[in-house]
Amino acid sequence: MNIVDMHCHILPGVDDGARDVETALAMVKASAEQGVGCMVATPHFYATRDRVDSFLKRRSEAWVTLESRMGAGLPRIVLGAEVAFFQGISRAEKVEALKISGTEGLLLEMPFRPWTRDDVEEVSKLVADRGFCVILAHIERYMEMRENADLVSQLLEMPVLIQINAEGLLEWRQRGRLIKMIRSGRVHFLGSDCHGMRHRPPNLEEGRAVLRKKLGQACLDRIDRLSEELLFQGAVAL
Repeated sequence: MNIVDMHCHILPGVDDGARDVETALAMVKASAEQGVGCMVATPHFYATRDRVDSFLKRRSEAWVTLESRMGAGLPRIVLGAEVAFFQGISRAEKVEALKISGTEGLLLEMPFRPWTRDDVEEVSKLVADRGFCVILAHIERYMEMRENADLVSQLLEMPVLIQINAEGLLEWRQRGRLIKMIRSGRVHFLGSDCHGMRHRPPNLEEGRAVLRKKLGQACLDRIDRLSEELLFQGAVAL
């Protein structure tokens, strides 16, 4: 099975990730050295700042630039987006185009502010009414927001997919809770959320090493299997 980095910012010049193609190549090569076989490129999309059409054009141009420099033996790149939550997302038609390529999966970044019940309802509608496989990006970050604890719990009760960052497994204050979630089967994907080589570099293997030590290789095999299920079958059955 391939090791999949489900969340990374490797496309050059699209967002606050890789600033140029040289940095992007270094990130991809560093990931390959960690055993990663597939990377889902998820540049930030903010509906308040950008239009879907212009975002997709920039993403495509960045991918062509990176692909032209990639050689053999490097991870396969799948195009996606990290979509920042916005009111009305459940009704926004063009959000369909921001799904991870070839899948029903939408990597969704929830807001870093006090949530409302309407926010959670929007996510519910994306799943129930539109059939999206919503993937909640870096769930550990929302779990630190105590004012949202009840609404985070409600969200986790929905048929949504959960992605955590490797960084969360490296921080002692988050590790215990994340290990518990992973042991219970509630976490589906791992991502590096890498943005560069100096700041937030590729570190997926560091997080995987923690899981291997704490929960065994079978835990990683399950995550790898779910990642391939999404990318090759288009969805994950919950």
